[in-house]
Amino acid sequence: MAEILLVDDQKSIRTTLKITLKRVGYQVEEASCGEEALRLLERKTYDLVITDLKMEKVDGIKVLQKVKEISQQTEVIVITAYGTVDSAVQAMKIGAYDYIAKPFEPEEIVLVVDKALERKTLTERVKLLEEQVRERYKFENIVGNSPKMLDILKLVTQVCQTDSTVLILGESGTGKELIAQTIHNNSPRKDKPFVIVNCSALPEGLQDSEFFGHIKGAFTGAIKNRKGLFEEAHQGTIFLDEIGEISPAIQVKLLRFLQSGEIRRIGDNKSFHVDVRLIAATNKDLQQAIQEKTFREDLFYRLNVIPIKLPALRERKDDIPLLVNHFLEKYRNKMHKPIRSISREAVDLLVKYDWPGNVRELENVVERAVALATGEIILPEDLPRHIQGLEQTFPSTPSKPSGKLISLAENEKNYIMEVLQQCGGNKKKTAHILQISKSTLWRKLKEYGLQER
Repeated sequence: MAEILLVDDQKSIRTTLKITLKRVGYQVEEASCGEEALRLLERKTYDLVITDLKMEKVDGIKVLQKVKEISQQTEVIVITAYGTVDSAVQAMKIGAYDYIAKPFEPEEIVLVVDKALERKTLTERVKLLEEQVRERYKFENIVGNSPKMLDILKLVTQVCQTDSTVLILGESGTGKELIAQTIHNNSPRKDKPFVIVNCSALPEGLQDSEFFGHIKGAFTGAIKNRKGLFEEAHQGTIFLDEIGEISPAIQVKLLRFLQSGEIRRIGDNKSFHVDVRLIAATNKDLQQAIQEKTFREDLFYRLNVIPIKLPALRERKDDIPLLVNHFLEKYRNKMHKPIRSISREAVDLLVKYDWPGNVRELENVVERAVALATGEIILPEDLPRHIQGLEQTFPSTPSKPSGKLISLAENEKNYIMEVLQQCGGNKKKTAHILQISKSTLWRKLKEYGLQER
């Protein structure tokens, strides 16, 4: 039941309005002057306030301003006498729903009140739905106003409503999983499973069983039937991260799924259909992998229906201040720290840095700064030493053996060797310094033939 506050210094008007509104089912409280109304508004939020404009000391405009200061959703109707209509119009400009001129009929006031409360209900419903949409779809987590990011957001918006296979390309830490999650959350499959698979973390011998499942007795230890991840994702979306790491045998099975929508469990003699949308991602050059015969060309073209290439953070430095503020808000709330902002000097240092670990590395740096900051403003000294320029973590220029420039891959290999040696072979510490996961480090060691070394 809606609660209404009546504010008028004439008791006869308050009594008439109260009787009229209570008769149609509203709860009504009275205030005999503007000062009393302000006291009541400090204690309680009302659905609707009806206030006279002309009152001594605290007039209806001040009551209106106080209402809107406390609750934008509370509607206000002003009552005006003949000759003060201009004031009523002014009140509407600063937030009043409507005005009623004296004298008025009871039916007139009920009609205006009903409409005002109807608008309040509609406004609240829209606000709730907007909050649910923002919370559910998380578009606001894709932060960036650079031309490259705006193009990607436009493409993601279009891709969401299709069921096409998507291949997300980009360096480690650029946000490939976030894009995949956003596509799923805004698709017709949003209420169905979203299954994430890190292909580089699955040993080659387990990939078949993990992806497609097995039946009882298919191999030693298969004591019962087991669903694979594709079955788990039925009617939803499966996200295959680091797809460049799947074995040749799984590539064949994946190609068959993309052609027919069918999969087969290990040990089973028949295939069955699953309704799954596939989104894949990789930081690998699949074209080069095709040339090296480690990735099937026909599978690549099946995956590459809608490619989305995410730029490295160094290619969209205009977005760094936005990202910093986004992560600052996230971690100061999470850690309950009274940090208001970050200094201009600190932001300049962050913009100048090249971010080999991309957005993930930036987030880690902001989280660290929030955790270690002792004041209300993050200062340059709260940032890691290598970002301050006091230490150099990554070489600023490529190595030049024999006076020749070398490829990015060779430069990366040399640097991994250098960090690994400085860490005494400790892979966990090496991965931490490189701002990559341990599984990614293992994959790179394997790729560059550095496991034994």
